[in-house]
Amino acid sequence: MNQEHAHQLQVGIEAVKSREISNFYFVACGGSLATLTPAQYILDREIEIPSAVYSSNEFILRAPKALGPTSVVISCSHSGTTPETVQATEFARSKGALTISLTHLADSPLWNAAEYKLHYDWGTDARAEDNNYGILYRLIFGILDALQPHEKYAGAIASVETGLHDAFERNKAMTLETAKAFGSQFKREPLIYTMASGINYSHAYSFAICLLQEMQWIHSSAIHAGEYFHGPFEITDYDVPFIIIKGIGETRPMDDRAHDFCRKYSDKIVLIDAETFDMEGISADVRNYFANLIAGVVLRQYAQYLSEFRGHPLSVRRYMWKMEY
Repeated sequence: MNQEHAHQLQVGIEAVKSREISNFYFVACGGSLATLTPAQYILDREIEIPSAVYSSNEFILRAPKALGPTSVVISCSHSGTTPETVQATEFARSKGALTISLTHLADSPLWNAAEYKLHYDWGTDARAEDNNYGILYRLIFGILDALQPHEKYAGAIASVETGLHDAFERNKAMTLETAKAFGSQFKREPLIYTMASGINYSHAYSFAICLLQEMQWIHSSAIHAGEYFHGPFEITDYDVPFIIIKGIGETRPMDDRAHDFCRKYSDKIVLIDAETFDMEGISADVRNYFANLIAGVVLRQYAQYLSEFRGHPLSVRRYMWKMEY
């Protein structure tokens, strides 16, 4: 565990503990927005203080009336250079909010815009406890434990620090062959839908807009399992591909219902079921919150092999970072 990260987290958590807090806002764009969303879900389930998730530019333009000195605004940008997120953090700070930002790049514009800065590691050598989700979960459960101490939250922090990395590696190994099969089978599909609910919906969203649309130029849309029967199920057919993520938490009944219907009419369903995950080393009290992290690692491996079979590296872009926008 990176000791500098531990220090940054301690300082940020103590700052939250020392303030009167009336609300939390999570602010980012794209994949970083999806990264933060599970934290809002956890707070929604565990604490009475309200929280909300915003795309950065809308956060500025909407200008929530409740934003002020008793607000905590947590923002994230992988590069630390996303203009909208930098501006949203500056905007929050101008309103007196306590601002905490996560980024992979220290001394970036976002790093300098935030009052409290959290660096995370990235890449093949990064350990789970020090990557973006590891830092985020240590922050959120640290805040919860500071505001309303409970052994559940201490167990969650310990799970990140001692169990998450090995759980990632075991589940990647377990799903390696299915990831390769997915890449081979779906390499020529022009469209793939992703479906989930609850804390897992953020991964359906990020897989659709980041990994498929942005990185593979494949048409996609994230479908909320609870909304599937309120419009989207009309596009279900034998040759329409779906990736369905099923959780182990309170919203699983929605996943089961959507899956049961979808498999009657589609012959192209890829099921990622958290009940099959190896979650040894993760506290039983919080496995419903951690299963989505494992789902994300599994999905990333699926995307990796899809890109290899398509001959389209995940790093290729047409417009992003190349054109004015």
